[in-house]
Amino acid sequence: MVSKDSNSFSHNSDSSSIISIGFEGTAHTLGVGIVRDNEVLANVYDTYIPPEGGIHPRKASEHHGDVVREILDQALNNADIRIEDIDVISFSKGPGLGPCLRMVATAARSLSNYYEIPIIGVNHCLAHIEIGRLVTGLTDPVTTYVSGGNTQIIAYEGKKYRIFGETLDMGIGNAIDSLAREMGLPFPGGPKIEKLAESSNNYIKLPYSVKGMDLSFSGTMTKAINMLEDGSPKEDIAYSFQETIFSALTEVTERALSHTEKDEILLTGGVAANKRLRNMLEIMAEDQNADFKVPPSSLCIDNGAMIAHLGKIMYESGVRHDLMDTQVRQKYRTDEVDVIWRKD
Repeated sequence: MVSKDSNSFSHNSDSSSIISIGFEGTAHTLGVGIVRDNEVLANVYDTYIPPEGGIHPRKASEHHGDVVREILDQALNNADIRIEDIDVISFSKGPGLGPCLRMVATAARSLSNYYEIPIIGVNHCLAHIEIGRLVTGLTDPVTTYVSGGNTQIIAYEGKKYRIFGETLDMGIGNAIDSLAREMGLPFPGGPKIEKLAESSNNYIKLPYSVKGMDLSFSGTMTKAINMLEDGSPKEDIAYSFQETIFSALTEVTERALSHTEKDEILLTGGVAANKRLRNMLEIMAEDQNADFKVPPSSLCIDNGAMIAHLGKIMYESGVRHDLMDTQVRQKYRTDEVDVIWRKD
């Protein structure tokens, strides 16, 4: 059992005291978070660690089903509230792995029906952005969102979160994990690749794939694996791989910043923990006179608090969902959502 709880975070707000509970389960992490106003009361999560290979959606879903009651009870206990005190139930509607999404949606619907509490299905990607805006104080950033399955450069414009660049094949986190598996490193591979990269400064040229404003990582990963099979040192491969893919990501972020004429950059998602990626974006932000910030790690990874927060501000803005609105969507696009809670 690897259940954890983040430190609570509060932010001054004039909003009414709505209590929202959020269920996150798009991939390997089952999370339950509780927020009141703009304060995180609880943020508990448990991560499925596959014995080998990558994430198997059905196995991850079974894990979520096994731990959801315990994680829920722990969150309620940490927040010192009862389920009857909840004003709105929020859950990750997508994007994500189908079996995992359906399990979490079923849990949220069951509580909603039994306790007659309103339910809101939220977009997982937008939840990362909104919790990031809350805890960093950034108001209108260009967001560099990097996780296992998602890589997007996002900015708000005209009641939508617009995607200014994204991966054309695989998420940056999945690319890193795939290389780590080929090196015999256990899941999650990101921290291990980062550690290896720190012991080298020998750059070996790899494919650099920026196509317009979009990115591609599969060719870079394949070449890195070929280098591994040819006997190149793992440290050099890890270093070269990070330098290549993070440089591409920084380039696209910089161009989006220039295009939108914004002066803030938010980095979020599980890969945001990588110190080299942070360093590259921070240097670029300084060159562009932009404010660069990263939320605490517990709010960058997939977590229930971000789902609860987005559900709360959607509910406060007048959004209401019935049962038909709670169908999960594995390919729920960031730019599909009408962002009625933000004022231009």
